[in-house]
Amino acid sequence: MMSLRVSIYEDNTPLRESVASLLRLKEGIHVLETYDNVLCIEEQIKKDKPDLILMDIDMPGMNGIEAVKKIRLLNDRVSILMLTVFDDDHHVFDAICAGASGYLLKKHISTRLFDSIDEMLAGGAPMSPSIARIVISSMQHGSRNLNPYSLTPRERQMLGSLSNGTSYKLIASEFSISIDTVRTHIKKIYEKLHVHSQTEAVAKALKEKLV
Repeated sequence: MMSLRVSIYEDNTPLRESVASLLRLKEGIHVLETYDNVLCIEEQIKKDKPDLILMDIDMPGMNGIEAVKKIRLLNDRVSILMLTVFDDDHHVFDAICAGASGYLLKKHISTRLFDSIDEMLAGGAPMSPSIARIVISSMQHGSRNLNPYSLTPRERQMLGSLSNGTSYKLIASEFSISIDTVRTHIKKIYEKLHVHSQTEAVAKALKEKLV
């Protein structure tokens, strides 16, 4: 089994080294490089070819959200987990719309980092509890769209589950269907929304209040 290749972007040196050390304890994870800024992000991504990027938001010169946008122009497959102290809706939605795969508060790194990585690799979009509450609250209190994409009730439920960061496995369990059936539904949702990934689907669902 090939190791998961990880790059870390964090300007706080003690924290960056701590996260790197934590990851190195886990079998099957290979820490490629750690960086204290994202000013050369494009060259670094091309050189390192990571499977997973841990990305801080508040960094000197250019922030992590802008960096995610640049990464997505080069690579739409790499998983990007935001590590941040920010849990306000502005940063959350900007990160999701930029293409982040998950959003973990730094205070939860020691207890939730490995679970979050596993969830992303399983097709989910992990979020710290307070972040999930922000997303859910936004959907509950936002105006309801008239369903211009002709999503079926089940497809809307699935899109809602995706927006909550639920993995394919848990969605299958929630609706008592197989993972293959979940994938079929998700593929149809992508086609109707004219998107190509879970992050794009979630960003569109949140922006247009489809769920």
